[in-house]
Amino acid sequence: MMLGMTSPATPRSPDEIASDLARLGVRAGDALMVHASLRKLGPVRGGARGVIEALDAAVGSDGTLLMILGAVVEHEWVNEHPEEERAALLEGVAPYDPLASPVLPEVGYLAEAFRTHPGTVVTDNPSGRFAARGRMADALFRNAPWDDYYGPDSPLHRLCDAGGRVLRVGANPDTTTVLHHAEYLADVPGKRRVRRHYRVRGANGPETRSVECLDDEHGIVDWPPEGSPPVAWPDDDYFAVILQAYLGEGRGARGIVGDADAQLIDAADIVAYGARWMSERLRPSR
Repeated sequence: MMLGMTSPATPRSPDEIASDLARLGVRAGDALMVHASLRKLGPVRGGARGVIEALDAAVGSDGTLLMILGAVVEHEWVNEHPEEERAALLEGVAPYDPLASPVLPEVGYLAEAFRTHPGTVVTDNPSGRFAARGRMADALFRNAPWDDYYGPDSPLHRLCDAGGRVLRVGANPDTTTVLHHAEYLADVPGKRRVRRHYRVRGANGPETRSVECLDDEHGIVDWPPEGSPPVAWPDDDYFAVILQAYLGEGRGARGIVGDADAQLIDAADIVAYGARWMSERLRPSR
């Protein structure tokens, strides 16, 4: 080895990652929504598949793992056009395939490996596509709503009702998807809504179908509030601010998994906290 060079870190085994998860508080039978960065986690034997193996081992055969995927939809560009033009633009376009479409790049490679891992099931919604594996996967997804896919009776709602938790391993501070459910519960007048259009596979062949929901891309209101002093609001979106406030109150468990800072959070608790926070601080968009 050349002087001054360091050897790469020895990959951890899936069992070592599972042990870190147990020290954080993950238990057999848990239902976990997972947000994780492979880069921050550090090298694991088997790569992303090794991490999934560790997660499976941590929750055991009675546990459940849930991830948000998003979807690369080749015709997503039509939703940048006025709504009255979209149906014509979608004529003849190849329909979206929920089983073949890769995850959104910003969601990360672990989600793509999770999507394709044997035993994982995937929802068909092009705007709010989830994947799950384990005992509760079918219960989380069965007859889930097409519109308002983060709202009432959604997989996020069902996770909260089941006592599920959120596992964050090296995840960005604005990455806590369950807070989208809090947006539906928050008492905020004038919440911004959107309608998107897709070419999908219908019972009688390809069809154009819309998805309506709160604006989960730009936020349910403008942020930061217009007229706020610049020093009063971080550059992060309000999900990051909520998470920082929540953890700052000593809620949730913290630890290290692999090389990454990790948090284990009760899903229903942070949703209730987030809904209160939004109700008190968010104002309608103009």
